[in-house]
Amino acid sequence: MIKLIASDMDGTLLNNHMEVPEENIKAISKAQKAGVEFIAATGRGIGHALASLDEANIHVPMILLNGALVLDANRDVLFSVPIPREKAFQIMDMLEEAGIYFEIFTAKHVYSENKVYRIDFFSSHLAEMAPELSPKMAIAATAERLTILPITYVKDMRQTVIDNNEEILKVIAFDKNGPIKLQAMTEKLSTLGELAIAASEASNIEINHENAQKGIALAQYAESKGITADEVMSIGDNFNDVSMLKYAGTSFAMGNAEPAVKSYAKFVTDTNVENGVAKAIEQVLE
Repeated sequence: MIKLIASDMDGTLLNNHMEVPEENIKAISKAQKAGVEFIAATGRGIGHALASLDEANIHVPMILLNGALVLDANRDVLFSVPIPREKAFQIMDMLEEAGIYFEIFTAKHVYSENKVYRIDFFSSHLAEMAPELSPKMAIAATAERLTILPITYVKDMRQTVIDNNEEILKVIAFDKNGPIKLQAMTEKLSTLGELAIAASEASNIEINHENAQKGIALAQYAESKGITADEVMSIGDNFNDVSMLKYAGTSFAMGNAEPAVKSYAKFVTDTNVENGVAKAIEQVLE
């Protein structure tokens, strides 16, 4: 019997407009009423995750930043896994030398040094996800959305985390050329050791401590509740979801998932724009 359902957000729980469809909301509520716990498992930080979950009135525990931070339903920290500061600064140096834009996540903040690039990148990305939007509409929609998603623009991210005495939990790098440039960077970063490097989309790489992975965090959370892997269901669409797809006794890849990701899941559901999460939940409840 399934006692815990873990779902990725982007490309999974959310549609292409970064919203939780009504069908998914109803399915989560139905599962909860049946005594099944739901936990969101995302690469997002707390502010970005809550922007979508609160809008859908979904109040659940969260595995954030790919497993670097886990909160209970009351938003209290259960545990965190930071990247050592010296190594985080090495990562930032390497990305800057390669001319790759990146942001850093702490428990409470997302920091960036380049607002113009961020808007340009995400408007282009939104235009690809929602082709009905004109370039101007995509830029306007991105600017509006980014005012909702909390991010702090600073002149010097390194000095900011030092001054605020914050731990760096994740570094995310973006490049429009996608794997062409990011694959080479992944190989270079891997030489630093003790890192988990995955992607939530083709145009990014997400860098965490090797122990900050969704599957590890999900296992710790389940064990704290007395739940075994066979009683866990996971749903995801990209490579940062693989660890939890491998851990859970029941696993679903989205219809829009990368082909290689589907090979790790026991089942495949519909896409994120076809309410694949709701259909997977309904299948299990039945």
